[in-house]
Amino acid sequence: MANAGLQLLGFILAFLGWIGSIVSTALPQWKIYSYAGDNIVTAQAIYEGLWMSCVSQSTGQIQCKVFDSLLNLNSTLQATRALMVIGILLGLIAIFVATVGMKCMKCLEDDEVQKMRMAVIGGVIFLIAGLAVLVATAWYGNRIVQEFYDPMTPVNARYEFGQALFTGWAAASLCLLGGALLCCSCPRKTTSYPTPRPYPKPAPSSGKDYV
Repeated sequence: MANAGLQLLGFILAFLGWIGSIVSTALPQWKIYSYAGDNIVTAQAIYEGLWMSCVSQSTGQIQCKVFDSLLNLNSTLQATRALMVIGILLGLIAIFVATVGMKCMKCLEDDEVQKMRMAVIGGVIFLIAGLAVLVATAWYGNRIVQEFYDPMTPVNARYEFGQALFTGWAAASLCLLGGALLCCSCPRKTTSYPTPRPYPKPAPSSGKDYV
């Protein structure tokens, strides 16, 4: 029963991590304008995401522009896009696979070992999805840090970490933790002992004993 609860906890955490990766991919706040330097303009907030760049005015008006050309984007942004989409697709596959292996489901009830293996396979796929999201967010964050401390970058063109980046890190952590808990459902090898041989029973004596 404890193993079933651990399995359910791992599935819930991994599922929340998958939802978080979708939210992180859709949000435009991957990097926000850094108000560093002498010329500080607080009347507007500038931020960029994987798919668009936005400007938020102090009046509440928001203007966004979608990135038109895919080939015109830098390699970091293209790789981050690809890894996030791969992580989301792998997470979707892991949900279906792990659902079949859940002990609370009726699928594969006749074969308990195969059912547990499906849960472990789902956990492994969740781990790969979490790694993809983690690599994507860490790569993008490293690029922000490099551009921020680059002396060739103008002060008014420096950015810092946005909310979507922190959401992606949290989502990757949940996917990794949930996948690891699902992998704990690995079936243990049972030691098989040879069947004991029955001792031959002495045949009952049918005649009389003579001295």
